[in-house]
Amino acid sequence: MSSTELSMQSPIDTKRTGVSTFLAQWPVYSLGWSVRRDKGLRLAVGSFLEDHSNKVEFVQFDPNTSNFASDPRLTFDHPYAPTNIMFFPSEDPSYPDLIATSGDYLRVWEISEDRTELKALLNGNKSSEFSSAITSFDWASFEARRIATCSNDTTCTIWDVEREVVDAQLVTHDKEVYDVSWGGFNVFASVSGDGSVRVFDLRDKERSTIIYENPTPESPLLRLEWNKADPKSMATVGIDSNKVVLLDIRFPTTPLMELNRHKASVNAISWAPRIGRQLCSVGDDSRVLIWDVGTAGLRPENAGEVEPEMWFGSVAEINNVRWSPVELDWIAITFLNKLQLLRV
Repeated sequence: MSSTELSMQSPIDTKRTGVSTFLAQWPVYSLGWSVRRDKGLRLAVGSFLEDHSNKVEFVQFDPNTSNFASDPRLTFDHPYAPTNIMFFPSEDPSYPDLIATSGDYLRVWEISEDRTELKALLNGNKSSEFSSAITSFDWASFEARRIATCSNDTTCTIWDVEREVVDAQLVTHDKEVYDVSWGGFNVFASVSGDGSVRVFDLRDKERSTIIYENPTPESPLLRLEWNKADPKSMATVGIDSNKVVLLDIRFPTTPLMELNRHKASVNAISWAPRIGRQLCSVGDDSRVLIWDVGTAGLRPENAGEVEPEMWFGSVAEINNVRWSPVELDWIAITFLNKLQLLRV
């Protein structure tokens, strides 16, 4: 099924621009792209239901026909709505076909031809069988045995998913930790209800560097993504904020620039893989904004003049966005019960 429900609002070659829509059976939020060479454009989407019972569904997209296919045999039940979804971060098809989800626990699942089975259920709470809610996680592409999770109990946990054990657990903030992102070998960053971006090096677990603090007192930072193609830069978003804050880790405390063209709260951000100069943001203003932030000469004093190079308008608030790591022309977004792919 396909649709043009999202309208392109940029003066680019419309022949290159496509919008394709998959209708799920339930409201959706979390999504992830597969990176395996043998799976083409494959995604997973997680339902967003208040019930205990939720779903994760796999969706295959054919860019030649703009059609979607979903195998109901692979759809699996998930306790609570998954807060994040990521596939095993390797293109090599010789590895097992794995996917991880977060919620009440970190779970790793193995995908076969006709079913998806739970491979590991990981609980970072050493003193109890119960786990504090995992708000997000990041699977290290440079060291695929490692996953970093963040939790509302103020900690970040580094997992060795091969051995299914905790590598390290750090109290990273004063309040709930809402997002985490790897920046390189042994280095990750997190954001929290305390309004700070902190960078950690696992070789010195007792110390951290505060890269940025939200100037609005008592205002949490909800989203963080380290630019994997340019590890000196990252982006963050605060609660109820229409701004995307760009940071350069070489210059702590002072933002490189603020992107402020959204008209309502920003809900999610995603860097363009392998390039590192484009960033996509989505929000409650029902808009997708694509920014070129690698332009030479951009300075904080003229950041207010930065305009998105492309934008799309939707019919509802957009919850999430992920740029395809396989085909850089495609961006995935979720809103209502729709997974929508935008060709840019």
